[in-house]
Amino acid sequence: MYKMRESWTDERLDDFRGEVNRRFDKVDVELERMNDRLDAMGRVMIQGFVAMTGAIVAGFGGMAALIATQL
Repeated sequence: MYKMRESWTDERLDDFRGEVNRRFDKVDVELERMNDRLDAMGRVMIQGFVAMTGAIVAGFGGMAALIATQL
């Protein structure tokens, strides 16, 4: 870790800037991974919604057919 000093040389400032840039590059990579995971989760949620909607429609269709045959 960097300690605060009363004076910073140009070389130390360049080192500090390089370290900050390196850490932000790591943050960028992690955010990209998180975006990919959220996109995948969104796709799975949409697939689940479509599957549940299909099951509900099929269930109501089955109930309607059962009622229609009992009349």
